[in-house]
This record gives sequence, structure tokens and C-alpha cells, in this order.
Amino acid sequence: METVVKLIPIYPLIGFLIIGLTNKRLSKTLVNLLACGSVFLSFVSGIIAFFYILGMPEGSRSIIAKLFDWIVVGSFNTSISFNFDPLSAVMVLVVSGVGFLIHVYSIGYMAHDDGYSRYFSYLNLFTFSMLVLVLADNVLLMFVGWEGVGLCSYLLIGFWFHKQSATDAGKKAFIFNRIGDFGFLLAVMLIFWNFGTLNIQEISGMAPEVLIAGGGIATAIGLLLFLGATGKSAQIPLYVWLPDAMEGPTPVSALIHAATMVTAGVYMIARLSAIYVLAPTAMTTVAVIGGLTALFAATIGLVQNDIKRVLAYSTVSQLGYMFLACGVGAFGIAIFHLMTHAFFKALLFLGSGSVIHAMSGEQDMRNMGGLKEKIPHTYKVFLVGTLAISGIPLLSGFFSKDEILWKAFEQGNVYYWLMGVIAAILTAFYMFRLLYMTFYGKSRVSKDAAKHLHESPWVMLLPLYILAVLAIFGGYVGLPEVMGGGAWFDHFLDPVIASVGAHGGEAHHYSHAFEYMFISFSIIAAAIGIIFATMYYIKNPNKPKRLAEKFSGLYKLLLNKYYIDEVYDYLIIKPMYVISLIFWKIFDVRMVDGTVNGVAEFFGNLSERFRVLHTGYVRNYALSFLIGAAALLGYIFLKYK
Repeated sequence: METVVKLIPIYPLIGFLIIGLTNKRLSKTLVNLLACGSVFLSFVSGIIAFFYILGMPEGSRSIIAKLFDWIVVGSFNTSISFNFDPLSAVMVLVVSGVGFLIHVYSIGYMAHDDGYSRYFSYLNLFTFSMLVLVLADNVLLMFVGWEGVGLCSYLLIGFWFHKQSATDAGKKAFIFNRIGDFGFLLAVMLIFWNFGTLNIQEISGMAPEVLIAGGGIATAIGLLLFLGATGKSAQIPLYVWLPDAMEGPTPVSALIHAATMVTAGVYMIARLSAIYVLAPTAMTTVAVIGGLTALFAATIGLVQNDIKRVLAYSTVSQLGYMFLACGVGAFGIAIFHLMTHAFFKALLFLGSGSVIHAMSGEQDMRNMGGLKEKIPHTYKVFLVGTLAISGIPLLSGFFSKDEILWKAFEQGNVYYWLMGVIAAILTAFYMFRLLYMTFYGKSRVSKDAAKHLHESPWVMLLPLYILAVLAIFGGYVGLPEVMGGGAWFDHFLDPVIASVGAHGGEAHHYSHAFEYMFISFSIIAAAIGIIFATMYYIKNPNKPKRLAEKFSGLYKLLLNKYYIDEVYDYLIIKPMYVISLIFWKIFDVRMVDGTVNGVAEFFGNLSERFRVLHTGYVRNYALSFLIGAAALLGYIFLKYK
């Protein structure tokens, strides 16, 4: 079974190498077979390993697969080895399963792109990097995968590098992630300094003995790790790169938002939860930032008009929910929402890609409308995704989101719960706004786009229907006990995730009737958002425009994303640019270059003086020799006279 685990990330690596090294020399059919087949093999291997660990005793469900020793220095020894346990099993199945569907969808979406082979090679590398990240049994190897997904995001966001906006977005993502990665790297150093090991299982076992609960070291490690997570998973204040990542191909957006990069931060905190349960200050920070991000991003999504940008801010908001869950100690519920979110967010992004494909590249919802009858298959699956993310009962998003809200309240903090409820109302509103503006009402499609309006091919629609099924039924694996389930998902993760109440305290226990009341609150929150969206965009479609004019200041503030990019530009980027100019023109040019050039000039001038002695005439050299010899003889004569 170790061999099966080893091969999980190796398959897409092989696909990347073959497609990448042969470049355009392979036919599209062979590229499709290699790219999609390699990820499918990873998925199949993941399923085999998953059922194998299910048959193992609950407390020892882990397969360690060591490839080779990596760094051996004195007593320090770290290896390239993978750990397939319940947590990594969930992540492997999500990454490879959803990733495979995105690969298949890409066959149709990217069919006419000149960079077809390059695209699929990058996609395979992305999958490989994420699989390394989630399977790594030590934090150093996790960091390698962490950096790998950062590199791939840069390559894929800027895939259409002939567009300045795409290259700028790629650089923006890369730079913001480097800021977060600096925190992660410092945390890795602190972990090794205090634990003497980087093995995750050893760290989790030693944490209660090595770290003091609430102590400075535990808090520092937790906060530094979270800094890395805010960059990778787009939380305040490092979230601004993710909406701009829409410049890449739509399947890339689906892969980043649903199955790979942005989920890395949530996974990392859950994986190292043994440290966080000993750092209440860090957990409070995670919860507060997560709750604020969920609310903040949702408000921006209310007024955006680019269909992909609305979904981007939705991702930022949903990630906030996951961090809120981590902050209140519900690490398993955070991973549960990560999984259900992967289903409906991949569905929504690929659905938006189907809309854009039908609209000949148009992304502005103000130029859509009335598409329900034109692209009925896309409409049906998009409706499922919208219902799921809005928290409609019995769909996957309902179960995971409701569990987060319940855990936030159960741990004794009503403010966290309130932030989550308000964000849920806003989510339902902006998602149904998107649905209504795109598929309902009068057509606002341009004449040119209307001529080419068509449904997507089945190679794109089939993955959408599979994801729609998962978006409906995927949440039942976490059906709570109050609804007749056994909270199986949470219990499955229990052996590998630390358990904690409210910052080390005990959770309150409530009756089932009380829980049902809070379930009804979640349903009411979704209903409020849907009702208002229906009132504004179906019943009275002119009202949003009037409200925008009446509250023009607030509307512009939200439309311009609170001017955060402009603030960063004014307070950070421009000052750094000025400082860079100063260092360049004064320190670099005058001091460094000036010193080097000055030394060279000095010896150059000195050599000019001596050069007159080198005439090239033998008689001059003979005369110099005679004069020197005479001087030497004169000196000897005078000294020994």
C-alpha cells in the first residue's frame, strides 16, 4: 500500500514532465490522455488507499510512505515521505477528484488555445504540488508543496501573458504570497528550534510537553503560520490578489478556488491544530480575521458586475467561514466546509466558464440576461451551485455552513455567530443577484454575441453535472446527529485533529430543540437574502439602479472594493518605489558602483602614467637597462666604498 501512496503525486508529475518537455510535439489527443489520465490515476490510487485505511483500527489509520532521505545533517534528518491518514485522504480525494473534472472540462474550454500543451503541463504541475503539500509528513516538505502551488498560480494566472492585466495579476499573486510565505518560513524555523524535529506527527505528539499553553512561543508559531495562511488563502489583509486572479483561464480559477491553492491555508492550520489549541491568542486572531473576511468580502460581492469577480469575492468570504471554524476549535468542520465548497465552487466557476464560452468571452453580467432558455444545461447546474452556496436545506453547503454557525455559537461567542449569519444573508443575496442577472429577465446580449450564443459541448457539461450531484449529496457524509446522522465526517477526522473548546474551555451543550432553532435561523438567513434578491432583480429590476443613485457614496465604495488597492498603492507601493529609487541612485549607483568604478579609474590613471615607458623600441629598453645597471652599480659603489 505504501507504493500506492507514493504514486499519488508521482502520476501528475510524470504528466507534467512528458507534456512540458515535448511541448507542442504531442497531439492534443495524447496531451488529453496524459494530463487527464495522470490525475485520474492519482484519484483511483487515493480511493484505494482510502478504503485501505478504513479497514485499519480507528486510532492508527496512517500509511507512511518514505521515498528517500532528503536532508541529513548531524542529528537532523528529514526525508521525502508521505503520510496518508484521514485528513490527507480527504484532501487527496478532493484535489485529484475535482482536479480531474477540471482537467476534463478544460479539453473543451481550451480547445482552440495556442498554448494548449503548456496549459495542461502547468495544470499537472499544480496538481502535483498540491498533492505534495497535503501528503507531506513534515513541515519542510509541506513548504515545498506550498511554494509549488504559489509558482503554479503565477504561471496560470498570467497564462495569457500577452495581456498586461494578466501578467500584472500573476505578479500580484506571487508577491502577496511571498509576504505570507515569509511568516510560514519563520514558523518552520521556530518549530525546529523548539521541537528539534519537523515531522508533523512528532510535533503533534510533543506539543503539550514542549509548548506552554498560552505561552509566547506557541502564540508566535500560531500567528506566523496564520500569516502564511492569510496569503495563500486570501484573508485580510493579503486577500487582494485573489479577485485579480480571474485574469487566468476560467478552469484555472476553478482549480485555484476549489481544489488547490486557497484551501492550503485552512488545511495547514487543521494539520497543525495541536499547536493552535495551545495558543488561544492565535486562535482568537484566526476566528476574528476569518469572521471579518467573510463579512467584508460578502459586502464587496453585492455590487460587482463581472461574473467571475463575484465568485472570487465569494471564495474569499467562504474561506473566512473556514477560518472562523478553525478559530473556535472546529477544525474538522472547517475541512468539511472546505470539501463541500470545493464541489459547489468548482461547479459555479466552471458554470461561469460555460456562460462566458456561450457569450464569446463576455463576462459583464450587465450584458447578459435571458440565458435560461438559450443554455438550459448550464442554467440547471448553475442553479444547483447557487442553491448550495446559499445554504438551502438538504444541499451540501447547508450542512457545512450551518455546522460552522452552530459551533461558533456553541463555543460561547455570539459575535462570531452574528458575523456568520450576516455573511450568509449577503451570500444568498449576491449569488441570486448573479443568477437573475445572468439567466433571467430581458436579454441584454449584444447582437454579435447573440449570433454565436450556444450551449457548451458535453466534454464541458459532463463535469458540471457530476459536480452538481456532489453539490447536492456531498454534505450528507457530515449529517449532524440532531438531523439523524452520525457526524461521520467529523468523527473520521477526530484521531488526527486536536480537539478544543472555546480557547481551551469547554463547549456549552444544548438540547436538540435549541439546535433546531438555530438551524431555522440559518434557513431564515438564506431566505432573507433570496427574497431581497428576487424583489430587486425580478419583481422590480429598476430598483437597484435607483438605490445606487440614492446611496452613490456607499455604492462607489463597494464597487471600488473599499479602495483597498489604492490605499496599498499609496501607503506601501509608492513609498517602496521611492525608497527603491533612493537605494538605486544613491546607494547602488554612487556608493557601490562609485567605489568599484573609482578603484578601477585610479588604477587606470596609474597605468596611463606607466604606459609611456612601454615604447616598443629595443634601443629604449636597452638604454633603460643601462641606466638601471649604472644606478645599481653606483648604489653598490657608494654603499661599500
